[in-house]
Amino acid sequence: MRQINKSFTHTQNNLYMKRSIILFSFVAVSLGAMAQKTTTDNKGSAADSLLNSMSADDNKGPIVIAKSSRYVLSQSTETIKKNNLNFLVIHRFGDFAGKQGGGRLYYGLDDVADVYIGFEYGISDNLNIDIGRSTIGGLADLELKYAALHQSNDGSPFAVTLIGETGFRPYGANFTKTTDRFSYFGQAIIAHSFSPGNALQIAPSFVRNNTPIPFEPGNDLDFFALSSTLRLKLTKHSGFIIDYAHSFSSYQHTKGNGFSDPLGFGYEVETGGHVFTINVTNARAVNEITYLSSTQSSYGRGQYRLGFTISRMFDFNGHKKEKKEDK
Repeated sequence: MRQINKSFTHTQNNLYMKRSIILFSFVAVSLGAMAQKTTTDNKGSAADSLLNSMSADDNKGPIVIAKSSRYVLSQSTETIKKNNLNFLVIHRFGDFAGKQGGGRLYYGLDDVADVYIGFEYGISDNLNIDIGRSTIGGLADLELKYAALHQSNDGSPFAVTLIGETGFRPYGANFTKTTDRFSYFGQAIIAHSFSPGNALQIAPSFVRNNTPIPFEPGNDLDFFALSSTLRLKLTKHSGFIIDYAHSFSSYQHTKGNGFSDPLGFGYEVETGGHVFTINVTNARAVNEITYLSSTQSSYGRGQYRLGFTISRMFDFNGHKKEKKEDK
């Protein structure tokens, strides 16, 4: 009887968590839409202006390669501009098919694989500080993202952005001391836009876990990885994304260990002050440290899932501009 009650309580908690997250996401989107409606300036809202700056190429300046800072698995080379804040909600549902999916779990919609809530803030036009938290392992991350080089028509043929990240797992029983809970991630993203809205990027990465993730004997503590992303323009405000990552961990590629390379497909659409991406991927985790370390889901076993990303921009430069105009 206790087991039944415990299972029922756990199910209730899961449903409550999912409903709360989805409700929170739609509230954030609704508030953004309301903010747009109250804007009296004919040029549109601050968020619209920011997205326009990320969407239109300037023949004299840097070429904007991506609509947002995130694709399906990977980050893009784009940074959030100075004094702007990007609010992110990234959600992954459960398995679409296989033993843990199918109709009884509404093809994964009754389950949650991972949810990431994060904030990206522009210290300068080229330097961001990002914070976020994932439900898998309770991983909290702190990241610096720096646009070291921009693609331009009269300069560099590609863009380079550098990422340094520290992750901390506050929960779990496999850690003997505090330092064991830390993980580290470094990446260089190299991208090229070969025509407006169409781009290709590769991203060599390095992952360091002070404790093996997952906690299995012989698992590598550190390894290199390589990601690649292709974005193809469909319309002026939408695109199709293919996102792939390969780990060079010798343990992961030992026969029988059950690891898979993360692969995702996404449809990205810009709607006013938001960028919305709906995607399918075999990776359960959102954070790079976790999905590069522990993806053991396979398309062949039906272990792929629906997910979405909501990105909402807030511009904190607007009040200063209004004051100058009043004077």
